[in-house]
Amino acid sequence: MMNWKIQKLLSGETIVSKEPGNSMLPILRSKQPVVLKPVDWEDCQAGDIVFCEVRGNCFTHLVKGKNVKRGLLIGNNRGRINGWTKNVYGKVIEILPMS
Repeated sequence: MMNWKIQKLLSGETIVSKEPGNSMLPILRSKQPVVLKPVDWEDCQAGDIVFCEVRGNCFTHLVKGKNVKRGLLIGNNRGRINGWTKNVYGKVIEILPMS
C-alpha cells in the first residue's frame, strides 16, 4: 500500500508532515511539522530538505548531492548517507513551530 503522503503529493497537494526521529537535529526536531510541496527530483539542489524514498524507506532528509544518472544523494543532518534516489515526492517549503 502506498504511503498517504506520497499519494497526496503525487496528486499535486501540499501537505503538512511530522516524522519521528532525531537524525535531522538541529534543523528539525522529532515530530516537528513541515510543509511539503510536490516536487520533481530534477528541481532540487544540495541543501534542500525533501520527502523521498530510498531503498524502500521514506524520509524527510537532506539532499547531499545531485547526479543526472543517479538522481539525488540523500542523507541526514548527522553525517549518515542513505543513498541515491529519483523517488522524490515533496520539498520542505516551511518548517512550522512545535505545537
